[in-house]
Amino acid sequence: MNAKSADDPVGRVLGTADATPLQFWTAVTPGSYLQLDDVVVTRRDLPDREPVTIAGVVTQVRARHEGAQFDSDVFAIAEGTLPAMVQEAAEITTTRVDPELYVPPAPGAVVHRATGDARDAALHFDRMERRVPMGTGRDGVPVFLNADFLDGTRGAHVSISGISGVATKTSFATFLLYSVFRSGQLGADGTNARALIFNVKGEDLLFLDHPNTKLDETTRAAYAHLGLPAAPFPDVRVYAPPRAGDSSGAPDVASRLTGVDAFYWTLAEFCEKKLLPYVFADADDERQQYTMVVHSVTAHLARYAVPAEGGISIDGRRISSYQDLVDHVVEQLTDDETRSTWAGSAVNMGTVNAFARRLIGSKRDLSRLIRGDLAQRRPHQIKTADSAQVTVVDLHNLPDRAQRFVVGVTLKTEFEEKEKSGTGRPLLFVVLDELNKYAPREGSSPIKEVLLDIAERGRSLGVILIGAQQTASEVERRIVTNSAIRVVGRLDPAEASRPEYGFLPPAMRQRALLARPGTMFVNQPDIPVPLCVEFPFPAWATRKSESGPPPAETLRSIVQGADPFAVIGGRPGADDDIPF
Repeated sequence: MNAKSADDPVGRVLGTADATPLQFWTAVTPGSYLQLDDVVVTRRDLPDREPVTIAGVVTQVRARHEGAQFDSDVFAIAEGTLPAMVQEAAEITTTRVDPELYVPPAPGAVVHRATGDARDAALHFDRMERRVPMGTGRDGVPVFLNADFLDGTRGAHVSISGISGVATKTSFATFLLYSVFRSGQLGADGTNARALIFNVKGEDLLFLDHPNTKLDETTRAAYAHLGLPAAPFPDVRVYAPPRAGDSSGAPDVASRLTGVDAFYWTLAEFCEKKLLPYVFADADDERQQYTMVVHSVTAHLARYAVPAEGGISIDGRRISSYQDLVDHVVEQLTDDETRSTWAGSAVNMGTVNAFARRLIGSKRDLSRLIRGDLAQRRPHQIKTADSAQVTVVDLHNLPDRAQRFVVGVTLKTEFEEKEKSGTGRPLLFVVLDELNKYAPREGSSPIKEVLLDIAERGRSLGVILIGAQQTASEVERRIVTNSAIRVVGRLDPAEASRPEYGFLPPAMRQRALLARPGTMFVNQPDIPVPLCVEFPFPAWATRKSESGPPPAETLRSIVQGADPFAVIGGRPGADDDIPF
């Protein structure tokens, strides 16, 4: 690290405040300035040793009148009747000492603003073999993420926190994915990697493969500055649930009409894959006694349900819909002769009734997702390995219980596939908002167990969780602590005071209350101080009104790709309007 590559001096180390190897104050030279997040460097000469270069980031700035004794002196000084001098000073938090001799900088030592190689060395960018751009710093120069802590080499997982609608959590998550895929820093891993994004708010994420018509030259230049093309995601597949009450299985989307497939599970798959526990996916459910009934019924369905022409057959009874299945299960549980066969002999009627009430309540929410009237051969499962580079699963039209079911079953299926493959490649990035809903700090649920498994073992299997939440304090601790990279946008004042944000310096916590959209504070293991990052406006459309034409290869859905005569949303067997 060489301070000679820095700009002109911006100050000197203060002699009126303690200087330590890890933190010191700098008096700012008159006519110069230092702002929060500036990177500076100074040098300490030692006897019989090589000089020590100390670099750091500005974490606080102050200004005061020297020569004033009383608060009212400010008026006399402003009028020129009382002599005084304005002096600015900046607090510097050390980020690097080279060589590693931890001595304090000498009072009066010259401080430079670090640029070029000196800045890269101060922020440890020179030690990063694979640098993923994630935006620019306050100085307008690119800021990088160490890919070793993203792809599982030395760490994995990203936790993003901030107020809904202001912190732009999802925007940053998608930009980070875009940078991973398009920067080339992960090599073949980045090229072959997959992303699974759950869209829970509106239809904003359904246009990732459409160019943004509002992109201007300034934004294009910002992407070029980061070494990225200003373009949409090139390979995207969108899944949406079937419309409620629609027997054709057409996807329930309003704004995007091409390249969308409906996802659902057949009754046979529901029974064979033991998906019933995910119907009871609330964290409170696991604390109830009726979970014993859940597991007993799940095992019974897996053992005795037989596929039958799209539906199933149990004990000779034909079942063709989820409503029929629920009614049959409840009927068997309330019958004295069959109850012990389905629920076990040690279960009392009160427990059975608690199970039955909740199961009956799920009919309205899950009937369109668990089907017996749609062809099993038709592509309908969410499988990232057979999908595009980016798979978007739209949940925004589903009620809460159905959202939990889809997230839980999809993550379970993907994680089991990665376990069967026995390899951590290709990487799978999972983007999930509202993490505090799916993995709350208190209680237990099937979804929470899957997410914990991903957080604790996903690194070795190449499953990387990018979780977003309004309140990290309400998310399961083990998920947050296993996240190597922590990102914070604008915070609520009460939330900012929680210990989960202890990695933020005091001044940065205050700034998080004022952060504007597009500004994030990123903490990564390589750098002892979180960095303020501004990422550019999305190059892909975030809503229908700003979307340009999609690439031709995404116009067809998987169903249309498999059957050139299939029409999404058309009636089975209905003629299409294409002339021959």
